[in-house]
Amino acid sequence: MVGYIRENQTYFYRLAYQYVGDRDLAMDLVQDAVVKALQHWESLREPEAVRSWFYRILVRECLSFLRQNRRVIYLAEPPEQVQSSGESALEDREALRQAIDRLSPKLKTVVLLRFYEEMQLSEIAEITGTNLSTVKSRLYKGLKKLRESLQEG
Repeated sequence: MVGYIRENQTYFYRLAYQYVGDRDLAMDLVQDAVVKALQHWESLREPEAVRSWFYRILVRECLSFLRQNRRVIYLAEPPEQVQSSGESALEDREALRQAIDRLSPKLKTVVLLRFYEEMQLSEIAEITGTNLSTVKSRLYKGLKKLRESLQEG
């Protein structure tokens, strides 16, 4: 378990950061998830399912934090001196991040796990505790909303 956490800590941090947009908060959320995982290690019936089990804990921690702090929005400060060639790419990335942040938590979770963590839809279904068709539906709705949001902006 500890080896798995060490090997994948970058991925965990990246996912948490996508939820909260703040480095320190992301680290705190990952740490909280690790503590919970270590406390409940005995409840894991199938050791080979550690990936989806831990991601489920991490996603719940992130969503719980967002529910408790709904009105707080964290925005990363862009670098002051950005070369003009990189400005549009930075603006596009920021627009995408903001569009993802505006998604409902259920849609956001599916989009983040699919595209940022490159998980299969079946894994996402296991992590979110929903069936595969629900995951597919949420992914479709999330991508449609992102497309609409980005076209408006």
